[in-house]
Amino acid sequence: MEEIDISDKVSERKGKLTLVLALAVLISTFGSSFQYGYNVAVVNSPAPVMQEFYNQTYYERYGNPIEDSYLTLLWSLSVSMFPLGGFFGSLMVAPLVNKLGRKGTLLFNNIFSIVPAVLMGASEAAKSYEIIIVARFLVGICAGLSSNVVPMYLGEISPKNLRGAIGIVPQLFITIGILVAQIFGIRSMLGNTRGWTLMLALTGIPAVIELVFLPFFPESPRYMLIQKGDEEKARKALQRLRGWEDVDSEMEEMRLEEQSEKAEGCLSVLNLCSFPSLRWQLISITVMNMGQQLSGVNAIYYYADSIYGSAGVKESDVQYVTVGTGSVNVFMTIAAVFIVEASGRKLLLLIGFGICGAACVVLTIALTLQGDAEWMPYLSIACVIVYIIGHAIGPSPIPYVVTTEMFRQSSRPAAFMVAGSVHWLSNFTVGLVFPFMEKGLGTFSFIIFGVICLATLGYIFIVVPETKNKTFLEVSQLLAKRNKTEIAVGSGSSTVNDLKPMNSKTDTKEGAVDMARRL
Repeated sequence: MEEIDISDKVSERKGKLTLVLALAVLISTFGSSFQYGYNVAVVNSPAPVMQEFYNQTYYERYGNPIEDSYLTLLWSLSVSMFPLGGFFGSLMVAPLVNKLGRKGTLLFNNIFSIVPAVLMGASEAAKSYEIIIVARFLVGICAGLSSNVVPMYLGEISPKNLRGAIGIVPQLFITIGILVAQIFGIRSMLGNTRGWTLMLALTGIPAVIELVFLPFFPESPRYMLIQKGDEEKARKALQRLRGWEDVDSEMEEMRLEEQSEKAEGCLSVLNLCSFPSLRWQLISITVMNMGQQLSGVNAIYYYADSIYGSAGVKESDVQYVTVGTGSVNVFMTIAAVFIVEASGRKLLLLIGFGICGAACVVLTIALTLQGDAEWMPYLSIACVIVYIIGHAIGPSPIPYVVTTEMFRQSSRPAAFMVAGSVHWLSNFTVGLVFPFMEKGLGTFSFIIFGVICLATLGYIFIVVPETKNKTFLEVSQLLAKRNKTEIAVGSGSSTVNDLKPMNSKTDTKEGAVDMARRL
């Protein structure tokens, strides 16, 4: 009897970027991911104007100027409600995507964008800063859902040879959203007393566009086949996405994945944490998402304006320099889209975290010696730009791609729920802790971020495998070796021999042969 390897069961046929696939990617990322980026940066430039509105509203209500401490509290709430909402949005991922599907969840999620857009647009007329705080929480829920569901949806509709490049597109639109908010925030545009409410309300436009056009595009074929058991709809969706009728090979690969996890069903977070075969995947996505946020990216942006000022940039011109750094972020993320399939995910993560770690160390030195040499402030600016480049090619986009690829259909929603929760809690923690770090440690705060970058790099180098151009089941097999388990497909029946100990190699091979024959 000739042995057949599971990874060889599907005849190789490279997928292409069809019009349907390209438009599905553009509409879902513009309608969801763009909003995430836009709302990250939308309150930065108009902050003085908005705080003046808070002060004036308070005075009209109570007849006294607002105390500085209370104004600081209100503004901190306005900013921090966004990541807090993101955390709660992440907790909603698994139940929603399992119930409504990937596309259905994205459509439902627009509620959490359109409603707060209307609220923020009406806040000045209503003379209520409380509306802004509530709206920021709601739009945070939108960002928490979209930051997890969009990569999941795109990962499942993409052919494996394009999955890395398409998986970076959500991060690309996040950076474009940040850049657009920075441009709109220029004082001569909307970052002024007349335009700030309109600027906040514009977040609803991408949501409306997604709500109108996304229903015309397919649901995830994997969701339809593996979770809903609807082979006909899965086949039709796959044919539309691939642009050809013969999708048998990809259907076979999905059936094999379905067979391998029938016994699992849809895993909860608790089950996810208790399965030995998913131990290192779970640890890896936790480390990568913590590393992404605790690497100091938000602190770099926080410090940027003072760094530009120390280098002689006029205060009125800082907003234009900020737009320039935002443009660098977009450009490097575009570069990552084109190089990820050639270089692989792991290499970009290693290079990115390495660059960020080195930039943090040099930035600490440059800021400490700022007054000792005339060229030191320019070295500080260079460090900020180099850091942004490093983060844009690896730590920012790749964790989402790897999270999609490390988990199979039954465990992916719970995995994204964990990854998203870690992401947003880490984001919230940095925002909460960094002002105290900066006050206590000053410029040496960046040494801590540099150490975190290098520690994350070491973990990725040792543990995380390369997932480029592999099926989801093949990635699971790679990680099964580290977990000391084996993924085994049952021999001809609907039962599954998963999470088997390493001494069951014979059964695994025979099951694979039998399944390959049957398919």
